[in-house]
Parts: sequence; structure tokens; C-alpha cells
Amino acid sequence: KMSDVSEAMNKTDIKPKSMHRAKIWSDDVENLYRFQQAGYRDEVEYKQVKQVDKVECWPETGFVKKLQRRDNTFYYYNRQRECEDKDVRKVKIYVY
Repeated sequence: KMSDVSEAMNKTDIKPKSMHRAKIWSDDVENLYRFQQAGYRDEVEYKQVKQVDKVECWPETGFVKKLQRRDNTFYYYNRQRECEDKDVRKVKIYVY
């Protein structure tokens, strides 16, 4: 799965081929929820916009710890799950 992301990262300004919504919570859905709260599609778009190689994550859970929005304010996230069951279906999963 990570190879897709790094492959996609090599192309500048790539667009997703398709999108579907999450049905059940997972670690991936949790991180996508955090990127989308901060105003990005996903990690690919965040890295493109912010020109960063690495996103700061919690070592215990692997969840995203801190994101910088487009207006340069920061979002800080807990190490536990933040995406509640009622919010899972709002999460968009992009396919490249």
C-alpha cells in the first residue's frame, strides 16, 4: 500500500482516479479523517501542498499527530481514536 503512495508522490500534482466512502473504522480511515479535517484529501495531497517528506505521527498508534492547514495554523490530534463511528461514513477514500 505504501508503494502506491510513494509512486504517486513522484508525479507532481496527481489527481485521484476515484473516490469512495469509508464504511468501517480502521487505522487508515482514522488518518484520512485527520487529513480531511485539516483540509486535505489525504497524505499525498498534504505532502504536495506543504512540501514535506514526513508527517508527524504518534509512535504508539501510528496516527497523525500534527498537521498544518493551508492557512498555516496547526491541528493537533490525540494519540487515541478521534473519528467516531458516526463520522466514519464522512471519510473519503481516494484511489490513485
